[in-house]
Amino acid sequence: MSRDRVARTVRAVGLALLAAAVAQELNKPAGERTWHGRLAGIIPYELRPPTLARIRERCWNPDDERLFTEHVFGIGWSVNLARLVSLLRP
Repeated sequence: MSRDRVARTVRAVGLALLAAAVAQELNKPAGERTWHGRLAGIIPYELRPPTLARIRERCWNPDDERLFTEHVFGIGWSVNLARLVSLLRP
């Protein structure tokens, strides 16, 4: 399988997940839309504008033992760099 084909497939899956997240929110009554949650109870999505507090919480949070946290914006997971650094230290 060529790199281009893999890249197109990954891009298509990402767009499909994004469309599913938007559809999930739009299927809720307007007052219940949060624009963040999980697809099928598994894949996290965050469609609210990023905030500095959320960036810190998810990208550099030494108090969180998880290596993978929800994205600051988008579909999927981010890396908690503070946890990564602690794992790489001798």
